[in-house]
Amino acid sequence: MDAKGRVAIPTKHRDDLIKECGGRLVVTMSTNDRCLWLYKLNTWESVEKKVIDLPTLNAHTRRIKQVLIGSADDCDMDGSGRILLPANLREFAQLSKKIALVGQGDKFEVWDADKWAAHQESLLSAGSNETDVPPELASLSF
Repeated sequence: MDAKGRVAIPTKHRDDLIKECGGRLVVTMSTNDRCLWLYKLNTWESVEKKVIDLPTLNAHTRRIKQVLIGSADDCDMDGSGRILLPANLREFAQLSKKIALVGQGDKFEVWDADKWAAHQESLLSAGSNETDVPPELASLSF
């Protein structure tokens, strides 16, 4: 990330992003971690609709609405394949010059590189409790 908060999208993803969404992206806060979620605009529109449809009177869903929708910002790719991350979101995710762009299928997570390495280590060392595994995961095999 440069001093202005611009991040170069890796070359291997640029063409697909331009083809799929014209390089139009949306960045928002993660609801779980000190990272950002980066969506293609068309994917974000679908997520946003689902979040908007959640009940407002429920404290948990209201918090998710406030975090996801309240912090969402457009960040279209420029001609050099860069996006500008807003200062408030960079501050939230505690981003430094070195960042990690982590693919998640329907989105990317944007992490400070050192925080991502520490997070990965904690994920790998945490282990799992068989009773905590959701039924959707129990049937998967790798």
